[in-house]
Amino acid sequence: MSSPAFQIRSGRIRAAAPGVQSALRARLTVVPRLRTRTSPLPFVTLVSFLLLAGVIGLLMFNTSMQQAAFAATSMEQQAATLNAREQTLRMELDVLRDPQRVALKAQQLGMVIPSSPAFLRLSDGKVLGTPAAATREDGVRLLPRPPKKPAVLDPAPNVVKVRAENGAAGTAHGAARDKNKASDRSGNQSSGNR
Repeated sequence: MSSPAFQIRSGRIRAAAPGVQSALRARLTVVPRLRTRTSPLPFVTLVSFLLLAGVIGLLMFNTSMQQAAFAATSMEQQAATLNAREQTLRMELDVLRDPQRVALKAQQLGMVIPSSPAFLRLSDGKVLGTPAAATREDGVRLLPRPPKKPAVLDPAPNVVKVRAENGAAGTAHGAARDKNKASDRSGNQSSGNR
C-alpha cells in the first residue's frame, strides 16, 4: 500500500495521479483521541504512604529524642552523685591527713616526738643540731590537759552509814530469807520436771 503522494519505484520518483491523491486524503482523517479517565487511587495511595511515612518518621525521631533526654538526665544524676561522693572522699582524706591526727596515731603506736631534733643537710650530708634519743618522759604533749570541774559541778560525796541491828534478829531474818530462796529453787525444779 502506498500512502505518500510520491511513490518510489525502481529508483524513479513518480507523482501519484490526482484522483488517487484525493482518495487518499479522504481516507486519512484525524481520529479523535480517546479520553481515558485514570483512577485517582494510585495518587491517593502515594500521598497517603508519604504522609504515613512522615508521621512514623516524626514519631521515631521524637521517641529517640526522649530516650536521649532520659539518658542525659540519668547521666547528670549519676555525675552529681559521683561529684558528691568525690567531695565526701576528699573531706575524709583531709581529715586523715590532718597533722594533729597523724601525730596522735603515731603517739598511740608508741612513737615519741624528740625534744631536740637534728637535721641533715643533703648537699654535703652535715648533721645540724645535736641528735638525742627520744624518750616517753621527754615527749611533747599533743592535746591539752582536760580542764578541772568547778567545785559546784564536783561536790563532795554524801556518805550514809547504815548500822546493823541486833545480831540475833539480823541473823534470824537472814536465815528465814535463805530458807525462802531454797524453797523457791526446789519449786522451780519440780515444775521444770513436769
